[in-house]
Amino acid sequence: MELSATAYVILGMVFREPRSGYEIKAAVDNSTRFFWAASYGQIYPELKRLSEAGLVEGADAPTGERRRTVYAITGAGRTELRDWLRQPPATAEMREEGLLKLFFADALAPDEAIEILRAMREHRLDLSERLRGLESAKAEMEDPYPLMVLRGGIEFNEWFAGWCERMEAQLLEPAPQKRSS
Repeated sequence: MELSATAYVILGMVFREPRSGYEIKAAVDNSTRFFWAASYGQIYPELKRLSEAGLVEGADAPTGERRRTVYAITGAGRTELRDWLRQPPATAEMREEGLLKLFFADALAPDEAIEILRAMREHRLDLSERLRGLESAKAEMEDPYPLMVLRGGIEFNEWFAGWCERMEAQLLEPAPQKRSS
């Protein structure tokens, strides 16, 4: 059975501690969503597939009158997660709407294209600040890897903001004059 990236996100989250689908989504929203998001529409079907494959097991854990299933990783799930972690990354996907807009910016006036870069820069600076706000909480964790990833995200967003600034300056440079013969 081939697993999706979302399945591995789920295995990683329940490896750390048993969680409900809602708790998995909350954990994703506070950690991996900055580089690998997962929606409820992905999480719940994957939980069902993982459970059918014997990689996680669910236990009823109602809260009041509300049904709730908490999933824990199985031995086979642990093995699958570790095997996947040992493989080199297979994708290098980045979804960045600003880059997509910039790619087609020749449909706009030059000053509007520059606004795309400015908006991208501001977005990256804001994101970097939000990530810095998480740094102290992650620094207190015993597991060093989430902090490493967080710091990588901070550095990447700061680099990206600088790149936007450099590209804006490039667009603002006067075009070289053609010499007449």
